[in-house]
Formats: sequence, structure tokens, C-alpha cells
Amino acid sequence: MITKNFQRVYIWELPVRIFHWVNVLAILVLITTGLLISNPPAILSSADASEIYWFGTVRFIHFTAAYIFFFNMIFRIYWSFVGNKHASWRAMLPLNKKWFQNFSYVFKVDILLRNEQKSHFSNISVGHNSIAGISYVALFLLALVQVFTGFGLYSSTSQWWLPQLFAWVVPFLGGDFMARTLHHIATWGFILFTLIHLYLVFYHDWLEGRGEVSSMFGGYKFVNKKRISSKKATNNIVESKKN
Repeated sequence: MITKNFQRVYIWELPVRIFHWVNVLAILVLITTGLLISNPPAILSSADASEIYWFGTVRFIHFTAAYIFFFNMIFRIYWSFVGNKHASWRAMLPLNKKWFQNFSYVFKVDILLRNEQKSHFSNISVGHNSIAGISYVALFLLALVQVFTGFGLYSSTSQWWLPQLFAWVVPFLGGDFMARTLHHIATWGFILFTLIHLYLVFYHDWLEGRGEVSSMFGGYKFVNKKRISSKKATNNIVESKKN
């Protein structure tokens, strides 16, 4: 039996954690209200339609969540330039050999269900692993589709300047039908991502035991001390060479 020594390390900064949970709530509200808007249920009532106005309320909630989602996304883009290395946009993209090594390791763990003990600890990412990072890039592109098509559809009923910036999207796509179709397909893309994301987070939390789930609440993960010692040794070597 292999015994590992872990050290508690601060990974996710407070702004990243706030972004994450605001995003969770916004996406949950957007998906729920969006599905209601795409296929509204028939609600029988003796009251006048102007007194019920439930569908208008659903649309208002949807638009409010859309604004929150939009500005929250802009904030995350900003923080990817000013936050720590785990929040940086560089952590999401294949910019070095280490990224591909980690990608290979995570692929074996997540897809081939290979046990973590069979791989060297240096292959285990401290922040986002390579597959998670590139999947967040894909999610960001999917979010752009939602933003452009959503505000494009909203622009015809809004007088505010922000939605009007996207008024060209619907004509560019050939009309409301194509814009709504893309918006709807992207919604199911978010649902699929959420299901896979939840599975992998809990799976890695169980497999590696490093606080994967709790880290998004408190910001801390547990990192192998050997890895920390190895990094310090590498930094000392680099500094000695500079001197």
C-alpha cells in the first residue's frame, strides 16, 4: 500500500469561485427558462391573460439571467489576465509539452479508467487538467454562440444599446428560425457539458482524494509534497544558473 503526504495549497482565488457559482446559477436559470420558452406548457386558468402574464415573467427572468451570464463571462476573461496562474488563459491552451503529457494522462484516467498510482505524480495537474482546460475553451465558444444568437433575437424587442449591438446576427444567419435553432442546440451543448463535468469532478475527487469538490468552495486543494519539493528544487536550479 502506497502512502502519500499531501500539503494544503491555495488554488482557486475568490473571484474565480464567485464566477463559478454565479455561472452555475445563471446557466441553470437560463436552461430552465429557455426550455419553457421553446415549448411553453398550456396553463388553463379562468383569469384574464393580462392578469396572469406568466410567460412574460419567464422571459424577463431569462433575459435577466442572460445579462448576468454575459457580464460574468466578461469578468472571467478579465481575470484570466490578472489572476494567478491557475486562472490564467495560458492554463487552458496547449502551449507546451507538459500540457500534452497531462492530456495523455487524463485521457487514460478518464476514458481508459487507469489507476492514478500507475502514473508519475508530475502528470497530475494542480489546477485545471488539460482536458478540462480545452473543454472550457470549447464551452467559451459555445457561450459566444449563445450570447450572439440570444441578444440577436432579443434586439428586436429591446431599445437598449447593448442588445442592439447584436441586431445584425439574425439577418446574417438568414432569419429567426436559424438563430433560434442554433440557440437551442447550444443549450443542449451546455446540458451535456454539465453532466460530463459533474461526473468527472466527483470521479477525480474520489480517485485522487485531493479535494476536487471542496476546492471550489474554499479554494484549497491537497497537493503531493513530492511535487512541491520537486518544483522548489527546479526553481533553485534555475535561480543558481541565473546567478
